[in-house]
Amino acid sequence: MAIVIKFKHLGFSKDKYLEVIKQLEIAGQGNPKGRFYHVCYGSDNEVDILDVWNNMEDFEAFGETLIPILTAMNIQLGKPDIQEIFGVIIG
Repeated sequence: MAIVIKFKHLGFSKDKYLEVIKQLEIAGQGNPKGRFYHVCYGSDNEVDILDVWNNMEDFEAFGETLIPILTAMNIQLGKPDIQEIFGVIIG
């Protein structure tokens, strides 16, 4: 079942976000399997992430690459808010 995940990490600035995206591209995970949608929003000093994933397994597999990148950048990982999706309206 599809899931939506909201992340709020401490020490996650816009500049760090852009560097994480660059590192994910280098690692071949710029467009990971199972991720339908990705949104980053907030201020220059504090960003939040909202992702929509096909399933938890795909998200966990992506985390094997993502978590070490975030940790190496001294981003304090917050607990993700993960919910099943039961409705979508486009447009």
